[in-house]
Amino acid sequence: MRLIARNLRCRLGEIDLVMLDAQTLVFVEVRHRNHARYGSAADSITRHKQLRLIRAARYFLPRLNARLQLPATPACRFDVVLEDGAPTPVWIRQAFECPSD
Repeated sequence: MRLIARNLRCRLGEIDLVMLDAQTLVFVEVRHRNHARYGSAADSITRHKQLRLIRAARYFLPRLNARLQLPATPACRFDVVLEDGAPTPVWIRQAFECPSD
């Protein structure tokens, strides 16, 4: 996997990392929790948060496609990296799906 961008922000939301995995564009959300008082890092990826990530990804997708000079819109997926104080972060591939319109 190759890092394409980090901390992309727009009024629709923020994308922590954008990676290219072969021909797939990967939007990565990184969640960190020091204490479980407010839930785990995984608990913080609510449906509302997922929809914000999807809207931001849709906003940035044409710009990333042009920047990478790809002939067509690439396949995309949403991964999540969880840091709950364990020695190694947990990387969840295809953590959630993007609903079709």
